[in-house]
Amino acid sequence: MKPEILLRDVLHDTIQQSDHGDITSIAIDSRKVEKGGVFVCLRGLQVDGHRFIEDVAKRGASAIVIDRIQESYPSGLTIWKVDDARKNLAQIAANFYNRPAEKMRLFGVTGTNGKTSTTYMLEAILKQAGKPGLIGTIGARFNEESIDIPFETSTTPDPPELHQIFAYMLKNGGADVAMEVSSHSLALHKMEGLHFEAGLFTNLTQDHLDFHGTMENYLMAKAKLFQQSRYGVVNADDQYTPRIMEIGTCEKWLTYGIDSECDLRAIHIEYLPEGSSFKVEINGTLESFYLPMKGKFSIYNSLATIGAAIIAGLSPAQIRCGLENFKGVHGRIQSIKNDKGFNVVVDYAHSPDGLSNIIEAVRGFTTGKVFTLFGCGGDKDTEKRPIMGRIAGELSDYCIVTSDNPRSESPEEIIRQIIGGLSKTNCPFDNMPDRREAIFHGISLLQPGDSLIIAGKGHENYQIIGDKTLPFDDVAVATEALQ
Repeated sequence: MKPEILLRDVLHDTIQQSDHGDITSIAIDSRKVEKGGVFVCLRGLQVDGHRFIEDVAKRGASAIVIDRIQESYPSGLTIWKVDDARKNLAQIAANFYNRPAEKMRLFGVTGTNGKTSTTYMLEAILKQAGKPGLIGTIGARFNEESIDIPFETSTTPDPPELHQIFAYMLKNGGADVAMEVSSHSLALHKMEGLHFEAGLFTNLTQDHLDFHGTMENYLMAKAKLFQQSRYGVVNADDQYTPRIMEIGTCEKWLTYGIDSECDLRAIHIEYLPEGSSFKVEINGTLESFYLPMKGKFSIYNSLATIGAAIIAGLSPAQIRCGLENFKGVHGRIQSIKNDKGFNVVVDYAHSPDGLSNIIEAVRGFTTGKVFTLFGCGGDKDTEKRPIMGRIAGELSDYCIVTSDNPRSESPEEIIRQIIGGLSKTNCPFDNMPDRREAIFHGISLLQPGDSLIIAGKGHENYQIIGDKTLPFDDVAVATEALQ
């Protein structure tokens, strides 16, 4: 790609000019720099990309984007200076892939909980009218087939991978994309330059304060999506929605909910053995829907997708068909089948609100006791640990506190903080740092009619302990224990 195309709409100064051909690739990880590629120096929380300029020169980089000038640079490099490399990265990546997102409709989902399930539901509905793309926590896929473009961040890809994924979808006939938009990605400017047909807001509860610092900062990060969206689809029952609507600049808002008066309100709700049914008034007609997922929070997620689908121009019949054929999401209120008469459910819930939602949902179809097995991740928001302990104790009949990606922290110390909240309830509990042992123990306690919730990791197939990432899959371990 010609440099002038790569830097289209990017304000920059040329600090050093060298003769080189077209730019062949773009990278933000010095280890992934290819010959003839451009390296964008990002200043991260722990590592400053400017430290690796010598290294990427040896790897054959043609050009480097910086936002901090140093005394000298290796010969043979073109050096472009911008005011903020992170803010400009998204535009540079979009230019490199010829701005594919401009030719598709983007539907961005943000919120503390429900992003993954909502995007998968929306994908199922959009499939009634074409070949949708999906980007999020579990990866990227197109027309329900995985895309072999891996990304390292947990929910929203970094701009080089994100725009590569967009380009793949567009090339293969994609028109609509449902994607999770994390607060981190908004705060770190990964979404710069993108225009969404609709932004969807699920909810906002305490999480990620290790990164954002305060709930206000967390809210402001989420709200950025609604300054880049044509339409806003927001949860009328969430206390933060008025602030989202105040900050956002959407042309039109569509509200949804259960408890409040709103544009799309679920009524006549029935919680059935294998799912939920409800009615919603759309354009003056009361429409019936069935969702093969349990829990009140699943109805909220489906309402958000109904709103997005209406904006996308789909009919109630198409929406109904999409929801009825929704297959669920791996690690999201996922039941492990067995012939023993009790329920074992794996769920990604790792925040106070998420844990509360899954326990209440499971309580709704449990005739016996509810056992909750959970932990909290290390090197993350420590304030939520006793809160989650208290919530689990108040809503469960029995708790098993264990490890959940302790990372560099002591598993025993994390558990101690959780128990600080749990011990203030009357709920009996076990303290078992070994997660495999805890799952086997939890299943051994069950009687017919009981339910065991294995919360926190969901789809993850690893456990991070110290500096090691070890294979671990809650679904596989639970299945083994049941056998």
